[in-house]
Parts: sequence; structure tokens; C-alpha cells
Amino acid sequence: MSKKPKFDPAVHDENPEWTAEDFAKARPASELPPEILAQFKNKVGRPRIESPKVPVKLRLDEAVVEALRATGPGWQTRINDMLKAKISRGKVRFEADGPAKRKRA
Repeated sequence: MSKKPKFDPAVHDENPEWTAEDFAKARPASELPPEILAQFKNKVGRPRIESPKVPVKLRLDEAVVEALRATGPGWQTRINDMLKAKISRGKVRFEADGPAKRKRA
């Protein structure tokens, strides 16, 4: 592995070290014209999506999880796609009388 090159001011002169005079001339960004300031808006994170996923905790049989994980990366997304496809084809029936829910203390 090659060594990291040393800093060479002759090569990196576009970013010189600030002097006391530079600091004295500096002004807060709020004093910039609005059209310039608008270009520096903080765009943090991903853009919002129309229908975000809802995090849930789901308990599955170990064999089911092993089989799905064996399909490789993206297995959780494939679970979502499989369930969505079953529901859209009307293959999933929801029973009102399912297993009793645990009561939380």
C-alpha cells in the first residue's frame, strides 16, 4: 500500500490557511443575499416517499426465516412483495377468530 502524499501548499493553493485579517473580514452566512443563501439549504437524508414502510416486529418459524435468508440479500423486501402479491390476488383471508392475543401487564 502506498503512503498518503504529504500536503503540498503549491498544489493545494485553492484552500489557503486563514489569517487574522481573513477572520476579521468574515461575516455570518445570514448576511448573504437570499438567492445565494437558498443554494445552501440543508438537504439532509433521503427524500420522503409517498407510502413509507411501517416497522413491525414479526415472529416467524426458524425454518421459514432460514429458507428466506438463504435466498440472499433483500429477503425482507421479498417477504413484503410475496405478501403484497397474495393480498392483491385475494389469496389471503383474514379470520376474525385467530389465536388469542397475549395481554400485556
